[in-house]
Amino acid sequence: MVQLSTALAVLAASTAAAQNATLRYMPFGDSITEIVCWRSKLWNKLQSTEWASVDFVGSGRTENNCRDTKYDRDNEGHSGFLAINIANQKQLVGWLQKNPADVITMHLGTNDIVQQSKSTTDIIAAFTTLVKQMRDSNPRMKIVVAQIIPLGIGNYNSKVQQLNAAITPWAQQQNKTESPIWVVDQYTSFSGSSDNRDGIHPNDGGDVKMANIWYPALIKAFEAAKADKQKLL
Repeated sequence: MVQLSTALAVLAASTAAAQNATLRYMPFGDSITEIVCWRSKLWNKLQSTEWASVDFVGSGRTENNCRDTKYDRDNEGHSGFLAINIANQKQLVGWLQKNPADVITMHLGTNDIVQQSKSTTDIIAAFTTLVKQMRDSNPRMKIVVAQIIPLGIGNYNSKVQQLNAAITPWAQQQNKTESPIWVVDQYTSFSGSSDNRDGIHPNDGGDVKMANIWYPALIKAFEAAKADKQKLL
């Protein structure tokens, strides 16, 4: 009887823990993740849903003059960083060790194109490495990858379009049942001139657009991550 009572208590405790486990979401990218306000708008959009308790995670807590003192600022956006360097230097490995995640969004490639004119092939190879690093951290990681926003400076958008065109077939190839990849189109409805404040970073209207594009895919990712946790019951 004592053993049965103990077993039931352990089961009840593990059930409660699984039910109450908070989902951890990492916004990951460069300055278009770090020094912008779409994260604030996304967090607020989630507050009227069952996902209000999702924990945004990351080493950064930059305040971006978003006029919002409430939102969860944690993120892993790094201004000026290249996808290729993050992958090759295994920086994401360390970030995920410090802040494990169930769900991650990735908007990367802008600096690879603008700063060093890296090829689509090299950027996509870096994406493959980054996805492997995500899955090494969490084999059931839910991943949302952006086709990146257009630029309002220089003549870079042809390369942006080339990268974006490669992302969907790459994601299909990398997709796994236990660790799905969703691709969101942050390019098509976004204006590189009127939705950017400086030709690179979104203004308030651009932030709204980005948050609205991330949102449906993130909800699917949260649902999948929650289902994983419920399997522990």
